[in-house]
Amino acid sequence: MSRSEFAEFLIARRAQLQPEDVGLPAGRRRRTPGLRREEVAALAGVSADYLARLEQGRDSNPSSAVLAAIADALQLNEIEKHHFGILALSLDQKQTCPASGQAREQVTDTLQAVVDALHPTPAFVIGRWQNLLAWNPSWHDFAEPLGLFDDAAHGNFAIYMFAHPDARKWFLDWPAAADMVTSSLRAATTRFPEDPSLTPVVAALQQYPEFDRRWREHRVTDYRSLKLRVAHPQRGEVEIEVETLDPAVDQSVMVWLIDRRAVRAPGLRLVNE
Repeated sequence: MSRSEFAEFLIARRAQLQPEDVGLPAGRRRRTPGLRREEVAALAGVSADYLARLEQGRDSNPSSAVLAAIADALQLNEIEKHHFGILALSLDQKQTCPASGQAREQVTDTLQAVVDALHPTPAFVIGRWQNLLAWNPSWHDFAEPLGLFDDAAHGNFAIYMFAHPDARKWFLDWPAAADMVTSSLRAATTRFPEDPSLTPVVAALQQYPEFDRRWREHRVTDYRSLKLRVAHPQRGEVEIEVETLDPAVDQSVMVWLIDRRAVRAPGLRLVNE
């Protein structure tokens, strides 16, 4: 983990807060958005010089008390605090962490059997950079009409979400879905900093302003468990409960539980049925 991501997170979150958000007078128009460094330092009870050292990567050992104070000053929620803590722990450990290496794209027979056993509940395996690696028939039947297997998706869930022309039409909660895939990529970046396959994936996505904005803001949400609404072209409007399992080091199983209001279709299991 390079120190720059910790610094970028601090700077990005400071820019997203306005004086009135923390009880300060708005004052005159500011040249740059967000709180000044001195204001965050005062709220956290640290010196502006020390906060500058953190933002510039010149201090790699902040105490837990300082981190907690800065997190409170930046009004981070629990998920953001967890991510912030991981970044802080990684500051000075790059030399001691095992190399993360290239992502594995091959799904083991055991993991494929797990996904198959979940049928008729839709489930699929996704890699660390959101590549679609394996799925069961139920998920394929549900996902294919949405365009997830089209050439425009490039076999990648994140690229589908930002690049496919129909993604915003089918996913009624598109901003939440976009936050989900961006947060998942951000978490993978933190977890696997040495993987060379990160750069081309992020570069491909940064041509889309909605992704680039989320990435620069260090958007972090709960990407493992959430609800999404889909206007399915064949099954009507459905609500999906997304649950993510991590049976492998860098591969996750995503289970889509479809709400009972979905239009019934062969082979599709509905929640509570």
